[in-house]
Amino acid sequence: MTTRAFRMKLKPGNEEAYRRRHDEIWPELSALLSEAGIHDYAIFLDEATLDLFAVMKLRPGHQLAPLPEHPVMKRWWDYMADLMEVEPGNRPKEWPLTQVFHMA
Repeated sequence: MTTRAFRMKLKPGNEEAYRRRHDEIWPELSALLSEAGIHDYAIFLDEATLDLFAVMKLRPGHQLAPLPEHPVMKRWWDYMADLMEVEPGNRPKEWPLTQVFHMA
């Protein structure tokens, strides 16, 4: 199993909208992420900086590479683009995080 962590950036004033949209995550998006091998996925907010920290566990044989081209993923990114910093095509800007400690 692999763990992947990365940082994203929320635009000011969008904390509640971001939470609400994730509380109401689309069933088809949840299914897509699970089918791609993602599980135990959490996003944390640093309220002082508006940095979002994501941590996901990936099953062996995961299939993340096709996700950016999937219509459900693109639609979700379009839906979230007004709340966060994004790349062209509305993919959230991501900065990878390096694990420096783990206690099991």
